[in-house]
Amino acid sequence: MSGLAKSPFQKGTILECPPSADSENLGSVGRCTTHRPMNTTKNPTIVYLRVSTAEQETDSQGHQVLEYCKVRGWKPPLILRDAAPGASSSRPGLEQMLAQVRAGGVHQVVTYKLDRLGRSLTHLAIIVGELQMRNVALICTSQGIDTSKQNPVGQLQLGVLMAVAEFERALIKERTLAELEVARKKGKRLGRPPLDSRIVDLILEAETRLGRHVRAVAREIHASPSSVCRVFARFRPNAGQPGN
Repeated sequence: MSGLAKSPFQKGTILECPPSADSENLGSVGRCTTHRPMNTTKNPTIVYLRVSTAEQETDSQGHQVLEYCKVRGWKPPLILRDAAPGASSSRPGLEQMLAQVRAGGVHQVVTYKLDRLGRSLTHLAIIVGELQMRNVALICTSQGIDTSKQNPVGQLQLGVLMAVAEFERALIKERTLAELEVARKKGKRLGRPPLDSRIVDLILEAETRLGRHVRAVAREIHASPSSVCRVFARFRPNAGQPGN
């Protein structure tokens, strides 16, 4: 029995897996096209696989995950793969998986381990929260995690995961506020730096000639529109809404 088709893939490659009727290998790949438009045919099962580099293979993940789908009698799943480090924010395969979930018709997302999915605990909680909101189960085959409503243990696992993620967010917020307080005590100015007084004078002078038109004034003195708006808001608060 042959394994998953071994072919180099780039980040975001979508592999559809429609094996022939007489094939016993659910992982036989029909075709591999990079960044093509997503299949409009609804597939209730999405398999998401990720490795850290393009040189690595997903065979070990794929065989276990696809066997899991096969044993349960599910139709051949849509397979999405990424080759990206865990902390990478650029994961086309993950983005397309979420887009497919949002389009509807997906019942379960199957992956090898939780760390294949999220960049961090907080990011993972966001993904799981969206799946839960759309009644899509998350299944991690190597960890026994199944968040479907028919699985009370999975619901408990989900609750624990969300609670830990909320705790992590609270800790991050607390650390950020503490660092800001230390910075204030050291006399550091927080927020945007003040505008140079010469820039302010140029903006106000241009306003007298061009009127209260943000883009015209910005072009005239080669400043950003946001800087012009800040000056108008501070020095001309009662002059009405600025125009474009």
